[in-house]
Amino acid sequence: MTRHTRPQPGPEPITDDIGFGALLYRFMFFDWLFADMRQSMTLLERHAAWRHNRAMCRYLPLYLRRWAVLAGSDFALGLLFERLLDGAVLAAWCYMWACVALTAMALTSVLWLFLSNPDTR
Repeated sequence: MTRHTRPQPGPEPITDDIGFGALLYRFMFFDWLFADMRQSMTLLERHAAWRHNRAMCRYLPLYLRRWAVLAGSDFALGLLFERLLDGAVLAAWCYMWACVALTAMALTSVLWLFLSNPDTR
């Protein structure tokens, strides 16, 4: 009788044959770094996934900075389209993406504060 092995929690290893789309996704989104605690079957696996997620939270400020640069550039482009080029539709498009980036920043900040707090269990 063979035993079924579950994949270990954590990020997938980065290989040389990763596509540009996957690389861009990993550059902007951080969910690939974290283990899914819902797939843990035992208490030991759940604890290991929790510790792994707490260790990976050190990368969240990097993603926060990336989204801040994106939000700032979207606001700047919106201002450029609105004031100098008189393009209201393009300005609204840029402002909308800046709001999406601000929402991603808020979510990342809350997650970082939650995982970096030593009192949470």
